Amino acid sequence: MADPTDPADGEAGPEPRALARKCVQAGVDAADPEQAVRDQIAVDGDRLTVGDSEFDLAGYDRVLVAGGGKAAAAVARGLRSVLGDRVASGLVVTDGDTDGLERVDPESGALPEGAVAVAVGDHPVPGERNVAAASRVVDLLEGADEGTLVLAPVTGGGSALLAAPTVPLAEFRDLTEALVESGADIGEINAVRKRLSQVKGGGLAAAAAPATVVALLVSDVVGDDPGVIASGPFVADDTSAEAALAVLERYDIAAPESVRAAIREGGPGGDASDVHTHLLVRTRTAVDAAAERARAAGYDPLVLSSRMRGEAREAALAHVAVAEECLAEGDPAAPPAALLSGGEVTVTVRGDGSGGPNQEFALAAGLELSERAVLASVDTDGRDGGTDVAGALVDVDTVDDPEAARDALADNDSYPYLAERDALLAVESATNVNDLRVLLLSSDRPR
Repeated sequence: MADPTDPADGEAGPEPRALARKCVQAGVDAADPEQAVRDQIAVDGDRLTVGDSEFDLAGYDRVLVAGGGKAAAAVARGLRSVLGDRVASGLVVTDGDTDGLERVDPESGALPEGAVAVAVGDHPVPGERNVAAASRVVDLLEGADEGTLVLAPVTGGGSALLAAPTVPLAEFRDLTEALVESGADIGEINAVRKRLSQVKGGGLAAAAAPATVVALLVSDVVGDDPGVIASGPFVADDTSAEAALAVLERYDIAAPESVRAAIREGGPGGDASDVHTHLLVRTRTAVDAAAERARAAGYDPLVLSSRMRGEAREAALAHVAVAEECLAEGDPAAPPAALLSGGEVTVTVRGDGSGGPNQEFALAAGLELSERAVLASVDTDGRDGGTDVAGALVDVDTVDDPEAARDALADNDSYPYLAERDALLAVESATNVNDLRVLLLSSDRPR
């Protein structure tokens, strides 16, 4: 597995494979939510500043922290460092990051006073402990009143981690798996999930009312729509039953009539008038930092888009086509150049292999790459498609057996192919701002 930290830069700068690793790690590091909280939230006396908004802490009896998502623990750590003992209590739900926070059993155990606790759930398919943890978050919020200020981490992954389905969990799990494997984008998936939840689509806003809520967002969705991030637990749901049911039809997803009836009835909704929303970090944060790292190494960075979406293999060929134009014509960028993109590509699962969207992207691109190109493609949360790696790093030598590579893609089995060639890529991450890709084009063949 490729190491994101070596080799060190030489006198002539890092060689392209090393630089690609450094660029993606720079992007992930720049999107660290804990640091973003420290940079964007401050306390001066009784004045709490969150971006451009100010809150008078003297006007509140207590401050709570409540929310969820893959990066929720990082946000909570940042809040604790900024507010200290002003936090009365708190609970966030994550999928494993418990560093520096007190872990509690989702189903039992008192929340610590003066501290933020963390409960661990399952992702991407929710389990019983997700339901129990979401219930604890609701209980905490329902105890809030007019004198309560709620600081709410809302990050990618929260749709699964904050699970309170209005249908039996087994049915909700089956539907979630089918949606994830269908190739539907996150907006479409969440349009369905919001209609089947007691906490999504403004459900947590309803639980917290009449408290003042500041939702702190870490965006993993194209366009950074607060109603889509974690299925908008603090945003009133504007999704219609017709739109949600249309997603099931579009992707030919079988669902029992009980689920369809629940979609028609919809979730709880919620009054979000007392919710203030602040975006901490987003995909563009990571893309821009990766571009600056490439620029520092002498490459001309060109951001293709931070909103890429669609089937991973098709997006990969589009990236290769732009790279070929650059190498042949010097347009839209002349080598040495770095083509960068973010967003969320998807995979329509037809086989039974292992891998993830970024691994499929990398392998599909690897079949077509020039000898002057190196590509790194990662999910910034460090786990691509539920695997134990962030993505892959490929060049012209990675695909030494094109027929086997095509077979792997046909079976959605990119992981073992890439693993055998030491092309899997790990990144150290406490964030979740979607995919990040760096395609380096050298003036000469990479060393």
